[in-house]
Amino acid sequence: MTRLRTVLRVLAASAAALLAVSTTAPAAQARPEPTPPREFVALRAVAPTIIQEMRYVTPHNFMGVAVTGYRQPVCIVTRPTAEALRAAQAKLLRQGYSLKVYDCYRPQRAVDHFVRWAEDLQDERMKAEFYPRVDKSRLFADGYIAEKSGHSRGSTVDLTVVKLPALPTRPYVPGERLAPCYGPKAERFPDNSVDMGTGFDCFDTLAHTDDPRVQGEQRANRQLLKRTLAAVGFTNLPEEWWHFTYKPETFPDSYFDFPVAWPRGARH
Repeated sequence: MTRLRTVLRVLAASAAALLAVSTTAPAAQARPEPTPPREFVALRAVAPTIIQEMRYVTPHNFMGVAVTGYRQPVCIVTRPTAEALRAAQAKLLRQGYSLKVYDCYRPQRAVDHFVRWAEDLQDERMKAEFYPRVDKSRLFADGYIAEKSGHSRGSTVDLTVVKLPALPTRPYVPGERLAPCYGPKAERFPDNSVDMGTGFDCFDTLAHTDDPRVQGEQRANRQLLKRTLAAVGFTNLPEEWWHFTYKPETFPDSYFDFPVAWPRGARH
C-alpha cells in the first residue's frame, strides 16, 4: 500500500509539472511587438497639412487586400524625412498645391506579404488595373516586387501632388470594374491628384518618371513633384514617378518590422 501511495504521488507530481510547463511555455515564447525607434515620427505631427491616403491599409492596391502590418492609416517616417517634406509642402502651398502621400514606412512583414502574393500566380484579381500589360510571372524579374524595400528604412515615401482645394476621393469598392492604371485620367480610378500620366503603383513602363511618351501637362506635373522634392534632399526612383528617398538616410542599412500604427500621445 505504501508503495502504491508513493507511485501515485510521483504521478501526481509529474502531471503538475507538465501542466505548469504547458501553461507557462506560450508566455515564455511570446515576443514583444517591435516599436518605432525614437528617430521615427508620425508625419502628421510635423507636417499636418500634407494629405494622407494610405493605400495599403485598404484593399485598393495591386493585391486587392489590406497589407499585413498596416494597422492604422498613418504615415510614419524618420524625423529628417518629415522635416524635408514639411519644407517641400510649404513651397507647394504657395503655388496652390499640396503633397499627398500614399505610403511611407513599410514593415518587412508587409514586404513579405508582397512576395507571397507575387509567388501565387493564380491571384490576379487586381491585374486589370495595376499590371494589365505585365505577366505576373515577370514581377520579380522586372523589378516590381523584391524581398527588401527601401521603405522599410524609414526615409522613402510614395507621393503625388494635389491641386487645392482638394476634392475628396471616393473609396474603392471591392469587386468593382477595374480600369487600366495607364489609361486617360478620366477613365482611371478617380484620384484627386493632378494628372501624372498613370495612377499610383502602376506596374508599367509608362510610370517611368521621364518616359518620353509622357508629355505636356502630365510631364510638367511629374517635373513639379520631382523638382520640388529634389530641392529639399529627395532622390527619385526613375522607374516610379511617385517614389522618393530622402538622403542621407538615417538608417541606410536597417530594415524595420514594427507595425504601421502610432501610439496615442507618442511624442517622438
